[in-house]
Amino acid sequence: MVKIRLKRMGMKKEPFYRIVVTDSRNARDGRAIEELGYYNPVTEPAQLKINEERAKYWLSVGAQPTDTTRGLLKKGGVL
Repeated sequence: MVKIRLKRMGMKKEPFYRIVVTDSRNARDGRAIEELGYYNPVTEPAQLKINEERAKYWLSVGAQPTDTTRGLLKKGGVL
């Protein structure tokens, strides 16, 4: 099953996330099929950038966003 989820990056206590499309069996920070954007909760205000065209494509072919990613997609105007 293909999922749209967050891939954690950055240093200790300074998380930075990439929004990626990946197989649900892969590790959280493992290989991704495609990167759709990023989310940085540390900055004020939090930075969010999403490639809307690609995100809509992956949703149309059946990729399931996780709960957290679904909220970010709504905030980014994709859903």
